[in-house]
Amino acid sequence: MSLEGQLLDQKSLRAVTGKTADWNEIAKDCIAFANATGGRLLLGIEDGQNEPPADQRIPLDLPDTLRRKLAERTVNVTLLPDIATTPNGGQYIELRVPRAMSVASTTDGRYFLRVADQSKPVTGDDVMRLASERAALPWETQTTLHVPRAEMDVTKRDKLLAALRASDRVKPSVKEKTDDELLDHYQLTQGSDLTNLGVLGLGRQHHRAQLTTSPVIQFIKYDEHGQKVNKLVWDDHTQSPMELIEAVWQEVPDFREHYELPDGLYRQNVPAFDEIVVRELLVNALVHRPYTQRGDIFLNLYPDRLEVVNPGSLPLGVTPQNVLHTTVRRNEHLARLFHDLKLMEREGSGFDKIFEVLLSQGRPAPKLIETHDRVQVTVCRRILKPEVIDFIAKADQTYQLTQRERIALGLLAQRDALTARELTSALELPSVEAMQPWLKRLLDWQLVQSAGRTQATRYFIDPSLLRSLQFTGETTLKRIEPHRLAALVLEDLQRYPCSAISDIHQRVGGEIHPRQVKRALEQLIERGEVRFEGSNRWRRYWAET
Repeated sequence: MSLEGQLLDQKSLRAVTGKTADWNEIAKDCIAFANATGGRLLLGIEDGQNEPPADQRIPLDLPDTLRRKLAERTVNVTLLPDIATTPNGGQYIELRVPRAMSVASTTDGRYFLRVADQSKPVTGDDVMRLASERAALPWETQTTLHVPRAEMDVTKRDKLLAALRASDRVKPSVKEKTDDELLDHYQLTQGSDLTNLGVLGLGRQHHRAQLTTSPVIQFIKYDEHGQKVNKLVWDDHTQSPMELIEAVWQEVPDFREHYELPDGLYRQNVPAFDEIVVRELLVNALVHRPYTQRGDIFLNLYPDRLEVVNPGSLPLGVTPQNVLHTTVRRNEHLARLFHDLKLMEREGSGFDKIFEVLLSQGRPAPKLIETHDRVQVTVCRRILKPEVIDFIAKADQTYQLTQRERIALGLLAQRDALTARELTSALELPSVEAMQPWLKRLLDWQLVQSAGRTQATRYFIDPSLLRSLQFTGETTLKRIEPHRLAALVLEDLQRYPCSAISDIHQRVGGEIHPRQVKRALEQLIERGEVRFEGSNRWRRYWAET
């Protein structure tokens, strides 16, 4: 599988050798990386491949040729090419492009920016935005306040370091660092001073207030007439951005209200505003805001909706039309800190998660509006179709849906039907052909029906299926991934200790091949999570506690 994205691109060796060499295309990608957060070009590995051909050899003079040809075509771009060899013996060039200290361009004055897995041109007024956002030194790493390291809040420091060392997202080699080294690693300190990021996360109250752009959050509740009925403000600068998320969630009682929906003979509780959605909205507002611009974050709660308003515009390259498929990190180091603390998904999947949760709860997709000085996200409180909740849950349990499939299924479950063009627009896709990974398996399992051809194709869910939840498609347990099967086996043994493999097989899923269950048990035993006694047909298994 290709790993191409915000920080990586792959090109055939033909792009830099012989008559097929396209130096302008390579220069464009290098400029795009330099204007973003840096990146790597792997020259000699085809798209969709993990390794070069085993017999591929790189001419020794090619790295020097790369430097010369690209230096003739770029401005403010640093190029670091190296010849690398993969385990299969094939060679390729790893071309590293660091983040530029100032705006990078072609020699004829064209600008590009890396947005997700594409190098996009920057034109018009966006060139000025690029120049203003591309300061030589990122705001997070500046030490303009000159707050001594010794004056940091010790309680906040100890809490942060403990959370980082407990996180499974932090590499063991990073956890082994001393406290001071760990603070330097996350750009919280620099030399004897706290950076701006360090002041946000570890500074005392008066230090954070001196930043002037330290985040302030206002919660305002309105009644059905648009009159203010409640207001909460977090403006005393006593809390770090990480602590603000928890404070807002805990101190706003409206976020924990629930609906009661009929569910056969019983009733089920559905949150008025899902905790995942609220937290993701807060994380996006805190991590992606421009910290060089003043302005409060507003949470405006109306009887039928919640509006989250953030100062500033979207990061350059992100628009309301491509937000589902685009990853741009305005505050790289703050995003890394939030990711390692497990407060966010670093690769831009936060907004995808909001879509997924809302649609799976029978609610409309979030609405994103951008103006010249603010970004507003609106999520609705009302559930359009309560039956969608059970439908998505049952479909996911049966078929192990991907996030894309849950989003597509949620959209279609709320509508009578959508044409290919309408669904393409709703999913913010560039073409009808791009819908295949979103719909192919849903169509194969007959969860989604289609009628018509090309862009006039209509996609819909059979209303009787939505009501009955009687799925006729084949279960995916036959194709279950090894780690999912191992988790099911372990859970089964926790409930039913001293089990034979035949009993485990029957309970987990009789349609799974016995050899798969046996391999899953062997993996769990090797990891020390399962033990056994006896041999052959008398062998029994226990989950280790």
